[in-house]
Amino acid sequence: MNGNEYQNLAIRTCSIPYDQKEDMLRHAVFGLTSEAGEVAGIMQKVYQGHPFDKEHVKKELGDCLWMIAEACFALDFTMDEVMQLNIDKLKARYPEGFTAEKSLHRKDGDV
Repeated sequence: MNGNEYQNLAIRTCSIPYDQKEDMLRHAVFGLTSEAGEVAGIMQKVYQGHPFDKEHVKKELGDCLWMIAEACFALDFTMDEVMQLNIDKLKARYPEGFTAEKSLHRKDGDV
């Protein structure tokens, strides 16, 4: 499955009407924050003696991905487009792979 296929399948379960893109974007951003917090909560529980639940993390990461798909839809982006943009940015920033030096000394405007 590619990003666009996932996005098209995921958006079918969106509760926000497709013509309410601003509300959809807000829902996606708030939801992504919430779902990322759930991933963090699972990790935090380890410090309280709970076992690390890798399968639970996988499910919560899927929920994060769903929220990203919704945000992309709300902004009229495809997930494939966003994924490619990110890889292009990383290739330009780290042409030979990650280095701390390049991370610390980015070019102006490199966000």
